[in-house]
Amino acid sequence: MRILVISDSHGNTRNIERALEKQPEANIIIHLGDGADDIVDLEFVYRDKQFYQVAGNCDWGSSLPLEGELNVENKAIFFVHGHEYKVKTNLHHIKMEARKRNADIVLFGHTHLPITEYDNGLYLLNPGSLRHADGTYGIIDITDTGVSVQIIKV
Repeated sequence: MRILVISDSHGNTRNIERALEKQPEANIIIHLGDGADDIVDLEFVYRDKQFYQVAGNCDWGSSLPLEGELNVENKAIFFVHGHEYKVKTNLHHIKMEARKRNADIVLFGHTHLPITEYDNGLYLLNPGSLRHADGTYGIIDITDTGVSVQIIKV
């Protein structure tokens, strides 16, 4: 199972389309906020995909939730924008919350800086931002042999 993780698109729907075009095997797309309206039309174009979103700190007035949880291939995924867990300062709070929820994978954005990390059974992924031409996104592959997390430039 391949999951496409995007964040902080801030209106750059073309970069989201590019990521979707480059990852046709991704069945699940998770947008981590700051671009709440950016995938609305794409959900109609890519009807074979499952889309999940949370609101970011710039998604004023959004009715999207601030947090989400999924179970994919027996892996628990916790995802947020990250501002409420102070991810610009450190990752301690988000790691603690992920462990409290028994998550295997935690996804967050907000910083615009891509990061992958593995910490004692917990995979962390910040896909960076799709706002600019040199934007980045994340890919999670969940297979029988395990989990693979990577950052890709648009």
